[in-house]
Parts: sequence; structure tokens; C-alpha cells
Amino acid sequence: MDISTICVHGCSKQYDSTGSVAAPIYLSSTFAHPSVGESTGFDYSRSLNPTREHLEHTVAALEGGAGAIGFSSGMAAVSVLMELFSPGDHIVASDDLYGGTYRLFNHISEKNGLKFSYADSLENIKAAIEPATKAVFIETPTNPMMRIIDIAEVAKITQERGLLLIVDNTFLPYFQRPIALGADIVLHSGTKYLGGHNDVLAGLLVAKENAINERLRFLAKTTGGCLSPFDSYLVIRGIKTLAIRMERMQESAQAIVQWLGANSKVAKVYYSGIGGMISFSLCDEQTAVKILERVKIIKYAESLGGAESLITYPMLQTHADMPENERNARGIDARLLRLSVGLESAKDLIADLEQAIGSIHEKVD
Repeated sequence: MDISTICVHGCSKQYDSTGSVAAPIYLSSTFAHPSVGESTGFDYSRSLNPTREHLEHTVAALEGGAGAIGFSSGMAAVSVLMELFSPGDHIVASDDLYGGTYRLFNHISEKNGLKFSYADSLENIKAAIEPATKAVFIETPTNPMMRIIDIAEVAKITQERGLLLIVDNTFLPYFQRPIALGADIVLHSGTKYLGGHNDVLAGLLVAKENAINERLRFLAKTTGGCLSPFDSYLVIRGIKTLAIRMERMQESAQAIVQWLGANSKVAKVYYSGIGGMISFSLCDEQTAVKILERVKIIKYAESLGGAESLITYPMLQTHADMPENERNARGIDARLLRLSVGLESAKDLIADLEQAIGSIHEKVD
């Protein structure tokens, strides 16, 4: 089936006999056994729940994976992912990462004995690999600088060396399928585009092979950061409109990129050419701050991928825990803003940015 059809119909497994079109929400924490030594397949919701399984099958189909596992947040998913590795293992990661992932790697995973190197190109990924390297972890487009990394080319490197390739696909579900390009594990913050309505926290891991999926499922069951049945339902509902939302957001983003590029107050625009995420640098810090304070339709808030357009100040929000010198080296400074384009009219979003930027000319006391 086409990916847009998978989004709408999701998992084909039937869980009840009523003919319900919507996936039922199974709030039960536990399930009765038919008899001693027998199971319905569901025993305890931390291990497996019918609503969460429906979501997992849907996302596995979207990504072309052997299986998927739902977590209570994207960071819960990354935390379990790190449990695949042992003290002394080395991971090469994208130089430009979501700040929460960077924080986990540097403040938790390193304390637990893992080692990380950061690379910003294929050549530097190759150069960073050492005997203890077990995986390469990339985001593409990167967050927040929107750099594109060629997944297929990275996969050639990892496959030659027997390494895992992990891809954070949060920014481009529907448009990008990393497993088809050679990835072994795909990560999603389901809070973002999959959920799509700024009303749920969720994380998902999708594995190319069943052996990795089963290992991750064991770790998820053991550590306990599972996605609740109701939150699973919200993500299922969000995915039904994923294709049409992504197409609309991309169309609006491309119009906004053109407008930003022609504005004299904008020093540089960062856009991957696909999807709904844009970052841009202003000519000065004052302009950046005033935009945040004066936008009306666009909300100054963390997160991304929802129906409402959100503008973020990475320096103070998503990447606040990154040392200032490292932020500046990556271009994450006081002039950089990140925009998640929502479902509003592109004309209205441009008008909102225009009035916010234009108001800078007013005298400031």
C-alpha cells in the first residue's frame, strides 16, 4: 500500500468483534488468563497492550521495519536505546543534535561508561570510528541547523564495519524511510509530527530486524517507560492525517523560506528543502527577541510538528544545556530562531512574521 493509505488504516489486526473503525482504547492494566499456562497474548500492559500494539504495528509498517516499540516520550526511547550498549562502547553521533539527546549522552550515558564522538560530515564520521565503536547515531535534517546527511552513504560505512546505524527521523516521517536506505534502528519523538496536535508525549523505536526489536522490547519491559493506552490512541489518531499534514506544512514552509530569504532583517535561512522545519538567523539579537515577543498567530513555545506553528529560541530552550562555546561553534547563538510551520494559512504566518519584524523599527525604551 501507499504510505498515505498506511497512515489512514494502520494496523490490520482486529482486536474486537464490533466492527469499530477507530482503534479501541484498552485501559486495562492486566489481562485474565484463559487457564493455567495459557495467555490471550496480553498479560500486563507494561509488557504489551492492544492499543499500543496497534500503534506499534502501524509505525513499523510506515517505516518498513520488523517491529516498533512505543515509549512515554522520545527521551524514554533514546534512554532504552542506550541500554543496547556496554561500558567502554563508543558511538559516533551527528555534530548537530537535539539538545535533549546531547544532554543524555553527555550527562547520563557517559557517566555510565559510554563514549561519544561528534562528526559533521561523512569523512569525519569515518575518521571518528575506532575499535570500540558500536554504532553511528545521526539526525537528518539536523536540529536545529537543518543539515542533510546522506543516510545511504552512512549506511555503507556502518555495514562495511559491522556497526549499527541509528537514525532520528522525527523531522521527516512520511517523507523519509531510513530503513530502506540502510538504517538498523529508527527513532521518533511521536510527540511531534506523528501525534501532530501538540497534545501528547510519545516516543518510538523501529528496528529493521526482529532480533534487535526483541532485545529492545525486553529492555522496554524491564525499564518500564511504556506508552499509555490513551496516549497510544492519540498518536494513532494523529498518524491518520500525517500525509496530508506533512504535504501542507511543506508547501507553507517553502513559501515562508522564500519570504525570509528576501527580508533584509534575516541574515541566513536554514532549510533542508523538504518538510516543515525552518531555522533562521537574524541580523542582531534584538530582532530575534522582538520577534519572539511580538508574534501573535505563531506561538513562542518548545516542541514542533503540531497543527499550531511554534517558534523556538534554541539557545534558551532546546539547547540550553549545551556549553555556550559548543553552541556558538554550531551556529546556535542569540540570533537563531527555529520555526515549526503548522497548518495555518501561509499568508497569515508570513503576515505575522512581517508585523513582528516590522515592529522592530519602533523606538525601544
